[in-house]
Amino acid sequence: MSERTLDPKDKNESTPQKSVAETLLSESIMAAIPDAIVAVNQQGVIVQVNSQTEALFAYTRDELIGQKIEMLVPERQRQQHYHHREHFHEQPKIRRMGSGLDLYGRRRDGSEFPVEISLSPVSTADGTMVLSVIRDISDRKRIEEELRRAHQELDQRKSRELRDYQTRLALIVDSSQDAIIGKNLDGIITHWNKGAEYMYGYTAQEMIGRSISVLCPKDRVDEIPTILKKIGNGQRVEYFESVRVKKDGRPLNVSISVSPIQDADGKVVGASAIARDITAQKKIEDQLRQSQKMEAVGRLAGGVAHDFNNLLGIVTACSELLRSRVDEDSAEYIENISEAAKRGASLTRQLLAFSRKQPSQVRVLDLNERLKDVSKLLHPLMGDDVEIVLLPKSASAIVEADAGQLDQIVMNLAVNARDAMPHGGKLVVETSVVDFDDAFAGQHPPMTAGRYVMLAISDNGTGMDEATVSRIFEPFFTTKEMGKGTGLGLATVYGIVKQSGGHIWVYSEPGRGTTFKIYLPSADHKLGMVPEARAETLPPKRGGMTILLAEDDAVMRKLTRKMLEEHGYKVLEAEDGKAALQLIGSDHASIDLTLTDVVMKEMSGPELVLRLIDSHPAMKVVYMSGYTGELIANQGLNSGIRLLEKPFTRASLLQTIDAALG
Repeated sequence: MSERTLDPKDKNESTPQKSVAETLLSESIMAAIPDAIVAVNQQGVIVQVNSQTEALFAYTRDELIGQKIEMLVPERQRQQHYHHREHFHEQPKIRRMGSGLDLYGRRRDGSEFPVEISLSPVSTADGTMVLSVIRDISDRKRIEEELRRAHQELDQRKSRELRDYQTRLALIVDSSQDAIIGKNLDGIITHWNKGAEYMYGYTAQEMIGRSISVLCPKDRVDEIPTILKKIGNGQRVEYFESVRVKKDGRPLNVSISVSPIQDADGKVVGASAIARDITAQKKIEDQLRQSQKMEAVGRLAGGVAHDFNNLLGIVTACSELLRSRVDEDSAEYIENISEAAKRGASLTRQLLAFSRKQPSQVRVLDLNERLKDVSKLLHPLMGDDVEIVLLPKSASAIVEADAGQLDQIVMNLAVNARDAMPHGGKLVVETSVVDFDDAFAGQHPPMTAGRYVMLAISDNGTGMDEATVSRIFEPFFTTKEMGKGTGLGLATVYGIVKQSGGHIWVYSEPGRGTTFKIYLPSADHKLGMVPEARAETLPPKRGGMTILLAEDDAVMRKLTRKMLEEHGYKVLEAEDGKAALQLIGSDHASIDLTLTDVVMKEMSGPELVLRLIDSHPAMKVVYMSGYTGELIANQGLNSGIRLLEKPFTRASLLQTIDAALG
């Protein structure tokens, strides 16, 4: 997806790229969630949309960007929509436009459909942008109408007709991917559909007869009596956001609508609640805000660095002029001033690298050859208790970059690895050449299809938690003690990678070490000797084969399952090792192959395989990991395992699976 500025008048001008560690995830989630996402500036002009918006409204992205948001609203509601949008800017705490309103979207052909609109303010350098998440609720309206009609007709049907109708109603309700829960006015659950089973992890047998408060965290339990009181008075509680808890204890962000259920006399006898998991939506909102913050910090860093450089130039010039005018006793002070100015200049160079304004001397070079020279500097830096391994997996790795900046990337990442291995360990520096197709690029924006040189730097040190990983590229963010780090090392790495047109991924878990994977555009075509691209042919489809997929990243799991199912495999999907064991126990299915992430929160991939191998002795195994194979081998796994390194293409996934099945 091409990047655009927030001001439509500037949409043809180039803008600094956003953080790959954040934008990648944001764009991946935007492509994965089913809702349309439209970014609108303060003037009501559309500045960005996702592919679901194009599909929902039948406009192309280019037709939408630069137009007023009201073009997606029926004419009879445009004035109402305009006033509501103005009201939102005055009171930005308003988050949802669906409650109590009959809102409709308008497709290109003029057809209308009911929608729910969620609004989130995002602050940018150009003002407040509004992120609109638009959901087609035609199915929800239909289901609610069916539910209301069902309870009105229950007393009017004979027993045979009633059984038929209940069967049809159950099929309608169970066909919804949203959780649909029936309960009486005491909050006791009377109905639990398949969507609720999938969302919360409880079966209907486990939940019917229990209080709905089981799903609430302790600080949200008070919501239930308030909602039931409104329902008892015949009111509807529409589209509010809350938090619920899954069976395994993990929290879910949900959007909930609750409607009263009435008997034939119009008396309220219960409530029907429809809930949708919006955890991915909340995540993309947070990631977008983080991306905007990084962009703002980058601009600030560049401006400060330039001004500070001017001040340092004056200090340096004055100290040089004073050097010949003072006696020997005062010369020491002049040297101190000069040394401080040099250290300040070093900091400004790092800030300029982060903001992508540092001048560079770009040339075509072989990264493999460059690393041979850099490795000579790594040995004294890392110490005798750290083993350094260079693994060039291709004969050459040609890139177009600044040699000094490449050295800086390696040295900065090596210093961080050294700090993460206080008692020694292993540093692995690996290169390879990879070809990414359009399908891979579409799943990993903002990458484009083509040939890349990968530089992976891994350690088997202490690793990082998710909160730390989310902030590591921020300037001045550091986990080191006061005085032991500036917090600019990884910010500098990020800036250099972006300035070189590359991308960076980070894989880390506490106690499992860290791998940084950097992808720089290949420049072998500039040498006139372009090796022929290896054809990534897909293996033939296999019928009747079952794969157990265990992956704790929801977006990665969904994409992997889609690629496998499109190739004819039956996929049993689990969010971690513990869930995989429960799934196999209830499904009693034979498994031809287990495809599992190595590191998962509840149970690791190797532990899952050990638990399954006795009951499935013929089962094949393929591990997935963002860590390199060399690092995985040092985490206790046999070096002969089949490892699929992330990120992977569809062809490499299917070829690895096919080879494992034999």
